[in-house]
Amino acid sequence: MKDTPFWKQKTLSQMTKDEWESLCDGCGLCCMVKLQDEDTDEVFITNVGCRYLDVKTCRCKDYKNRQKNVKDCIALTPEKVETLDWLPETCAYRLVDEGKDLYNWHYLISKDKQAVHNAGISKKGMIVPEDYVDNVEEYALDCLDLILEGSE
Repeated sequence: MKDTPFWKQKTLSQMTKDEWESLCDGCGLCCMVKLQDEDTDEVFITNVGCRYLDVKTCRCKDYKNRQKNVKDCIALTPEKVETLDWLPETCAYRLVDEGKDLYNWHYLISKDKQAVHNAGISKKGMIVPEDYVDNVEEYALDCLDLILEGSE
């Protein structure tokens, strides 16, 4: 049992703060602006990143103060992980919650913080900083229109 990694031994709520924080793979998805359809409640993840998201590292530039700086910043908790269906299937928090193992590219396995980017899992290279967009909803809808036009 001593060689068994902590994420296989503990539930999310049993983890220490450091263990919890180490599960974040740095994909950047949590920090992407999300829009919710008023009719269906479906959540759409845009390619617009929070103004505090570092587009090169996919990490928060002011993690300690993120809740104070951004009123709708979502602080993940074990309870929220169970309910946030927009978390990607690759998310370590979601995987542990579902009793699954981490992917080989995850830092805790690969020991390489760039592996998430090299595997194409992160949003690195796809992020439009929030400060560059006047109206996120209009921008997202324009992008969706372009995507749909390209698929015709």
